[in-house]
Amino acid sequence: MSIKKVALIGFGEVGQILGAELALLNKFSQTAFDVAFSDDKSNPAKAANDSVVRKALSSDDCVRGADLVISAVTAASTVEAAAAAASALTEGTWYLDLNSASPHSKADAAAAINKGGGRYVEASVMSPIEPKRLGAPIFLGGPYARAFEPIAKAIGFSDANFYSERPGKTAAAKLCRSVVIKGMEALISESLLAAHHYGVEDDVIASLENLFPHPDWRSYASYMINRTLQHGGRRSEEMQEAARTVSDAGVTPWMARATVERQAFAGDLKINATREMLTPLLEDIRVQTKNLARK
Repeated sequence: MSIKKVALIGFGEVGQILGAELALLNKFSQTAFDVAFSDDKSNPAKAANDSVVRKALSSDDCVRGADLVISAVTAASTVEAAAAAASALTEGTWYLDLNSASPHSKADAAAAINKGGGRYVEASVMSPIEPKRLGAPIFLGGPYARAFEPIAKAIGFSDANFYSERPGKTAAAKLCRSVVIKGMEALISESLLAAHHYGVEDDVIASLENLFPHPDWRSYASYMINRTLQHGGRRSEEMQEAARTVSDAGVTPWMARATVERQAFAGDLKINATREMLTPLLEDIRVQTKNLARK
């Protein structure tokens, strides 16, 4: 099946990267829809105006006539996005769900899409989307995943590979990984904010370099903390899904729940999340945290 039209549901960071990269490699048309399009000043709306995609007025408008729908919304919106798209799908439309949602949520999304005549493919991006972009490793899962793999590779997803026919397995791999990755971000943030308060951050960094060798622990810590500031809201939703995934496995998600709170806190801060120097970054967070406590 040749792809002539692609619909992007969600036009945040990932959606914008996909739209730009797919346009470089393919000649098919693209439409995009994001709930933030209702605000002309929002980042997704501005990005769509400056891109090659057609900005759709609704989910129905976006997916109607598409051969492939790619869902890249926040984790909490996974099922809602699928349900909204299902009614306008053409029979046989591929639906690639890249969202960081739990196996349970993915199952609900799959049911909506398949009932609407689409072919749902569960997908998990197993690294940050940058810097590899379309080349990021992606696990493909579900009954239609094996058939979709060559299509994904043909349009530019060079490291998208069939993982399992079993629904939910792809999502589980992603979110069990997230417990560690997003948890590390939260742990580093909490540890070094406290260390900065006590004036011992240099000693803590030195100890970490000894225990967990890294070429530049200060830059690495700054990067990890910046990620929480830039994407804490989205990461918090993802970790809620991770907590559900852990709980469904019969394991109490103490660590995942704590990470939800730390990521949400960071996402609410209004700090320039591009600082490369660790100490000024920690000081900015400390000052703003104190200011918030006074309110």
